[in-house]
Amino acid sequence: MLEGKAVIGEADMLKTMQQDALDLASKALDFFDVTDATEIARFIKKEFDRLYGSGWQCIVGTDFGSFVTHCHGCFIYFCIESLAILLFKGSSAPESEANQLAALEAARA
Repeated sequence: MLEGKAVIGEADMLKTMQQDALDLASKALDFFDVTDATEIARFIKKEFDRLYGSGWQCIVGTDFGSFVTHCHGCFIYFCIESLAILLFKGSSAPESEANQLAALEAARA
């Protein structure tokens, strides 16, 4: 496991999904070197696609800016030591998609 503690900067996501994101980031850092941002992002994205349906995007790095549109309830930005991770499901989709995601989360619990 990673020594450093994750610090959430912004989140529009259920607490259970936030914890999944933090756990997956920690797991990715067990598998990949901290400098291998692309592999870390790929790992987290694919796992969120598997857990919560396709369409997730993940950006990992030490210095980046962003401005994204995300589905309601599908956004988290957090840091682990010097590494920043942005995970979101991008969309301008109607609110019904967020309700569908909440139903998936409820079924998973």
